[in-house]
This record gives sequence, structure tokens and C-alpha cells, in this order.
Amino acid sequence: MQPFLSSAQTAARLKQALGRHAEGRLREALTLYQQVIGNDPGNFDALHGIGILYGQWGEYEKALRFIAAAGAVKPGDFSVHYNRGKALHELERLEEALSSYDRVLALRPGYVPAYNNRGNVLKDLGRYEEALANYDRALSIKPDYVDAHNNRGNVLQDLRRYEDAIASYDAAIRLKADCAEAYYNLGNALKELDRDEEVLEAYDKAISLRPDYAEAYCNRGLVLHRLQRCDEALGCYDKAVVLKPDYAEAYYNRGNVLKDLRRYQDAVANFDRAIALRPEEVGAHFNKALVKLLLGDYETGWLLHEWRWKTEQHRDFLRDFKQDLWLGDRPVAGRRILLHAEQGLGDVIQYARYAPMVAALGATTILEAPSPLVPLLETLAGAVTVMAAGTALPEFDLHCPLASLPLAFKTTVAAIPAEIPYLAADGQRRSAWRARLGSRRQPRVGLAWSGNPRHRNDRNRSISLRTLKPLLGLDYEYHSLQKGLRDDDQTDLAQCPDIRNHETELRDFADTAALVAELDLVITVDTSVAHLAGALGKEVWILLPYVADYRWMTERSDSPWYPSARLFRQHARGDWTGVIAEIHSRLKAGS
Repeated sequence: MQPFLSSAQTAARLKQALGRHAEGRLREALTLYQQVIGNDPGNFDALHGIGILYGQWGEYEKALRFIAAAGAVKPGDFSVHYNRGKALHELERLEEALSSYDRVLALRPGYVPAYNNRGNVLKDLGRYEEALANYDRALSIKPDYVDAHNNRGNVLQDLRRYEDAIASYDAAIRLKADCAEAYYNLGNALKELDRDEEVLEAYDKAISLRPDYAEAYCNRGLVLHRLQRCDEALGCYDKAVVLKPDYAEAYYNRGNVLKDLRRYQDAVANFDRAIALRPEEVGAHFNKALVKLLLGDYETGWLLHEWRWKTEQHRDFLRDFKQDLWLGDRPVAGRRILLHAEQGLGDVIQYARYAPMVAALGATTILEAPSPLVPLLETLAGAVTVMAAGTALPEFDLHCPLASLPLAFKTTVAAIPAEIPYLAADGQRRSAWRARLGSRRQPRVGLAWSGNPRHRNDRNRSISLRTLKPLLGLDYEYHSLQKGLRDDDQTDLAQCPDIRNHETELRDFADTAALVAELDLVITVDTSVAHLAGALGKEVWILLPYVADYRWMTERSDSPWYPSARLFRQHARGDWTGVIAEIHSRLKAGS
């Protein structure tokens, strides 16, 4: 039983408690605060001090209880409402936190930390302009308030005003040269502007100031990975997970690097670790799916592939239909089913092969696709109605995204539906192209060297026309299949008489299909032209980066999706020279 303390002794214990608290000797402070409350249960400073202590330990519910008790003693004390706001913010009770800070400012107008923290709450509520106004108010009162400059930069990042954000971080750093957080946030803003070397400098400075800064190591790894400095990136993630063993994001990013190093099983292990730490780690589920598909584990891969709908890159393709999703889980005979396109044009061509299979199950099958593909897809076999995206849809009972059809049909590598061709060129368009091309004097080769520049992997899969130059001069007639030429390629193509440019004549994919049908061979990077040639049954040679897209799997020189395809893979990251040399050799040998 605690001995009774006199009022003088109680006051002395409280003074000791406050001193220990200020020195960071928190457990001792708690014991002393409790002794004070044992003799004086309504002691404001002790109750409030315990509330603050629990907040420092991250025990916010306990913190609120003691702060509330202190508030009952002194309801007009602004500091109670301030610390209540901090605890509520941590508990994500944002509207209540906002009310607490409003109460602080009513009791003590011009209290700068309250404006700063109020801005933080508004930021988390997505009310960015209001948050900015609160930081600006804080800085109008105290221009050298580092936290407000730093937090202002964070909101400006959310508003995608990156240059302005950088200015705010620079202001914070001028005021406090050892502010590791400001350097870290500066790196994040620079990263959005692709100023990679400056990003690395900012993260390095943050780490030098705070060697245990796991988040800085993690984001530094992201930049190094983007720069294809994979071994260095891996080292950053290794450091991050040592510093923070429960860091799910670092394990996820580490898995992505290991995938790009072709350490596929290690990548899966890291994705699994990320998922174990944070089951809703969307990227880990989705990228695990891609690795599983790459390795030919289709049973696992197609199931996990459904996680794509929760990723930022696929969210725009998600359709909010009231009708049920069909994944092969119920009979469709006599039902009307909508198959809708998603992702790129090449994906639509690849998975369109399933539409006749759905129709064969007895369903009235409607295929919605981008308008440039409609005339081509109308050559699919079976009773499939093709509609252009954006037109009014007819009534339907069920729907299925095209890339979910392999799951619906339980596709394995051995059971890929590859009856080629499943698309055809229009006869009249072929005749027109035949007349346009004239008499055949040499074997005809179609070339496509770049895909959609907005594709997230464009830098790895597209090449310049200049890269193909060693193939020219051989005894072939070359034809460009490119649409949307990039500036450098346009200049090079204009100066290259060996390649006939048909860009203005290729109005849609049916035109491209008709031209491809009149060629002997197509040579292309991994873009929609590869899928088109494969679907037409045309011999196609596909140039693949060091780590290919999941559909091309690993190591194989053939494709179970397209029997007429031959795959040419990089043997070293970024090295197209060896790929072009191999193709040159085969062209020269006529094989």
C-alpha cells in the first residue's frame, strides 16, 4: 500500500515526475505520476502527464482516458485539447481531432503548433487547400517554424505541385540543416520529377543524418531500381528490412528487384513475406501472380491475377456493373454475357481467342473492344457480336473482363487454346495492299520497334529504329508497321530508303492485318503487332527484354500462345546488340 504523502511531498513528487519526463526517463516518470495521483486523484498535471506518456508510447486509447480526466479538472486548459487532438489523429478519428484543434485555437488564438497539426489532419482528410492555408497561417505567425515548412511541402506534393514542394523543403533545410525528414521528403518530390541524381543525394543526406532511416533506404532502392542498378537497389532493401523487420513495403520492393534479377523463387518468397506482414499488400499479390505466370504456374497465377483490380494501374479499367461477374463458376447457356476489353490492345488480341469458346458454351456473347480493333475482331469464329467501346451496351446478364477468361477456363500451359489463326485479314483490304505493294522481288519483312510510350515498361521493351539498322542491307524488302512514330524515329525513317513507311495508310488494325498477311515475316518488339501477327498465324520474331512480360514465360524460344512465333531474348540487361546479331544471322541464313 502506498504511504500517504503530505501536500509538500506530493508537490515534490510531481516536480520529480515532470523532471524525469523532460529527461526522457519515462518509466520513472510514470511511477512518480502514479504516486501523486494516489494521494491527489484530481491532480491535473499528473493526469495530463500520464496521458502524454501513453501517447509517447503509442497507447493512444489509454492516453485519451487520462487526458479526458485531466480535462475534467481543467476544461479550459488549451494543452489538454491539443494533446487530445494528437491522440485522436493517431487513432484516425480525424473529425474529432479537428474539433480539438479548433478548441485549442478558440482558447489560445495564434497557437502555432495547433495550426500546424490542424493542417496535418486536414491533409489526411484530403482537404489539401485548407491544410495549406493552416500551414501558411502558422508561418505568418512564426516564419522559422520548420515543421510547418516541411508539412507544407507534403501537401504541395499531394497537390502535385512538386517545384513548390521542393521550395518548402529547401526552406525547412535552411532553417534546420540537420532535418533528416526534410531531406527525405525533398527526395520524394524530386523523384516525381525524375531528377534521379538529386534524389539520391537527398536520400543519402537523410541517411547520413539518421542512419536508421529505413524509409529513406527503401525509397532510395526504388530510384536505383528505376535506374536499373538492381544490385545496389537490393542492398538498400536489405538494409531497410534489417532496420525495420516488419517493413512490408520494403519486402514487396525487394521482390520486384529480385524478379528483375531473374531470381524468381526469391522474389516470390519476398512477396509472401510482404503479404504475411500486410495481407492487403496489393502489389505483392499482383506481382506474385506475374511471377507465377512467368514460371508457368498458371493454376496459382490466374487466381492471383484478379488482384490487378486493386492496383493503381488497373483501377481505371474496373467496370462497376450491377450484373454478376462470371469466372467460369456457373453455366452460361441461354444467358447474355458481356466480355469487355482491358489493358492494352495486344492484351485484347491475345485474349479475344476465348470469345468463341464462351459462345460455344451456349451464351449470347458480346465482345466490347477499342474501336481500332473492331473490324479485326469481327473475323473471330462463332456467334460473337463485337461492339466498339463507348457505344451504348445492350442488355446482358453476366460480364467478364477479357484477361479473366484464362481463369474462367482454367487454362494451363498445356491447355492454352492456340488454334491459329483465330483472326483473319479482310480479303478486299488484302487485295488493295497487294496492288499497293506491287510485284514481289524479295521476301517481305514487316518491322515494329516501339509500343505505347505510356506503357509502364516501355523503356525496357521498346527500341529505336536505329537499333534495327544492322538488319538493313540484307536481301529483303522492309515495311514499317509503326503507328505514332516518335520524333527521332520519324527523322531516321525519312532518311532510310530501305524501309517503306505505311503509317498514314494504316487506319486501323484491319488495315495492319491486311498488310501483315501480304508479308513473309514480322520482326517486332513486345507490342500489339506481335499479338496481331501471332493471331493471324504469320511467322513472327519477337524481341524480348532481359525479363520478359509474363505471357512469354522464361527461357523458351517458342510461345504456347502463338505457335508461329519465335522469341529472341536479351542475355544481359539492356543489351539489344546480341538480339539483333542473332536475328541478323538468321535472316542472312534465310531461316
